[in-house]
Amino acid sequence: MAYDPDIRASDADRDRTASLLREHLSAGRLTPEEFNERLDRAFSAKTVGEIDALLKDLPGIDLYRLPDAALTRYPRQAKDNRQRRGHGRAWRAAWGAWFTVVLICFVVWGLTGHGYVWPLWVAGPWGAVLAGSWVTASALRSDTSRRSLTDGRQEQRRLPSGDEDLPGRPR
Repeated sequence: MAYDPDIRASDADRDRTASLLREHLSAGRLTPEEFNERLDRAFSAKTVGEIDALLKDLPGIDLYRLPDAALTRYPRQAKDNRQRRGHGRAWRAAWGAWFTVVLICFVVWGLTGHGYVWPLWVAGPWGAVLAGSWVTASALRSDTSRRSLTDGRQEQRRLPSGDEDLPGRPR
């Protein structure tokens, strides 16, 4: 259908124009007085041509565009070297729990008379399993990152910008 400026404007057209005017006001292209005047005229406009006249001297703004074009649908890989080596929050929490329990055991052992060193039966096996898991996870993580570098990188997918994701629009 060809563009006809005499077609009646809908409430959605008026709302979209108000949003565009707000964006131009926040960008500093309109003074508050101009904004209020154009906003009043936008809500009283009867045709699409009247609405277009309000935006004629302003650059086009895509209201559907994301604020940051670098946003992706998939989380980015951690760039922190500590995360890659397996020293993330989960490992800090696991080692912290181990240290706390072992410390409590040794305090109880110390307060009860320094007999047989039974806290080693708590600290040793649990610490060995935890250390083995930590080393294994670090080795697997570094092997996976090395493999992804040698096999080639996957392209990073981005969220659609503009009207690419609207149904019925040509791509």
